[in-house]
Parts: sequence; structure tokens; C-alpha cells
Amino acid sequence: MSAEPRVEVLDDPEATSRAAASAVAEALAAAVRERGRADWVTTGGSTPVGIYRELAVAPLRDAVPWHAVNVWWGDDRFVPRDHPLSNVLALDQVLVSAAARAGLSGTGEYAVDVDLGTEPGVGLPSSNIHAPRMSEAIASGAGLDWVATEYADRIRDAGLPTAEGFPIFDVVLVGIGPDGHVLSVFPGSPLFDSEAWASAVPAPTHVEPHVARVSLQPRILELARLPILVAHGAGKAAILATVLGGERDVRRWPAQLARRDGAVWFVDKAAAAALPG
Repeated sequence: MSAEPRVEVLDDPEATSRAAASAVAEALAAAVRERGRADWVTTGGSTPVGIYRELAVAPLRDAVPWHAVNVWWGDDRFVPRDHPLSNVLALDQVLVSAAARAGLSGTGEYAVDVDLGTEPGVGLPSSNIHAPRMSEAIASGAGLDWVATEYADRIRDAGLPTAEGFPIFDVVLVGIGPDGHVLSVFPGSPLFDSEAWASAVPAPTHVEPHVARVSLQPRILELARLPILVAHGAGKAAILATVLGGERDVRRWPAQLARRDGAVWFVDKAAAAALPG
């Protein structure tokens, strides 16, 4: 059995998002069929926006039993949920069309346009959206350690299966940072040696944004039923070539946690330009 991921090279960012969205939808639907629920760890930044757009409209919107999907975040920044740097904001805005459901757009209070399918958005119950509670912590003066502990407790309470002491998620979606980081697990991260399911991460000084975060334990990528890594643009070409190159050192390039059998990497031609073959 190959120890390498399947790497799919697509023409452009739009095609990359379509392919990744199809893989996410297929895996979520399969998990619900097999186990009655699906648990999806999503990401932030620019990576998920195009994927959410594809999932929010037919045919993928109708292919997923959203009422049985639970969404978690691999990491989030210590900002309010509606802040531009929040990893949760894109899901609220693009996938579930939260503004319409709040009566701020669409035809009224109950988001009729969304429910009828004439406007984008999926019927993901708010109780199934498990964001780290950054806004609550900021409002109450609690710190990131409180956020991490409370978040880990909610994951435990969800009753997910575990292996080697860590939870098994159906889908884990990640991007890749310019230094090879995934989640908020940066090169040399102490999270590699932590037993905590979620941990506070100080603001990085070497990559933007310089904001403190909470991150899940990196082992979730090794245990996930389907890890998906998405990258597009020429700016990712050098780090992709390094991470998929001959040297393996996950502590130096944490994205190599997703360099495993069963994982799928969706990249566009610009990002793949430096890959051999």
C-alpha cells in the first residue's frame, strides 16, 4: 500500500475548489449512511471559501444530509466570530448564509430564498456548528487556555471514536502555510508532544496574521478517515515541492502529516508547477 497521498492537479482555483467540494460532500454523505452522523474539521483563510460556494448550491447542497453533519475547526484565531480574521466567518457567510437566516437578506425572517434553493446556503443546524468560543472568551475576559479546554471538552462530549487517545474525524480539510504549517501547528510546534486535544498557540511572529490561536492536536490528520489538503496559486509552489520532496520531517514541515495513504491533495497548476512529473 502506498504511503503517499493522491495528488490531483486541476486547471485553476475554481476547478480545485469544485473537486475538493465534491470529495467533501461524498465523504460526509458516506459517513452519515454508515454511522448516522458526519464530523468534518474545516479550516480558515482563503482555502475553504470556494469550497463552501460549491457546497452551498446544487447539486452538492442536495447530496449531503446536512442535518446530520457536525462541523468543527482545526484552528481559529482569538478574535470575535464576526471579525474578518475569524476562521468561522466564511462558513457563516458563505455556506449557511447566516445573514439570510437572521432576516438580514433574502425574503424574510426564515430565509425562504435559502430554504427554497433560490439563494445559496445549506440547512446546517446551528447546534451542529461547533466553533471555538472566542467571542464568549473575549467578552468575559477568559483566555485562550479556557477556549482550548472548553473546545476539547465539547469534542469529547460528542462521543467521537478515538484511536491512540485522539478523536477520529470523518473529514479534515486543511490548507498549507508558506512555512509548511497546517492547522496552527507551526514548524517545531510543542503541540507534537502534547496530549491535549486542543491547545492555545501564541501569536506567530514569522507568518501573518500575528494573532494568537487555538489549534487541534496534529495527530488528527494521521487518524482522519479522509484528510484533504487544498492549495492554489504560484505562491504555494515552492513549499508544495518541498513538502512532497524526498525529505520527511513532520516537525519541520507539519503539512507532511497529510502526506499519507488515504489523503487527497487538490492543487492547481500554478501551485503544482515545481512538482516533479
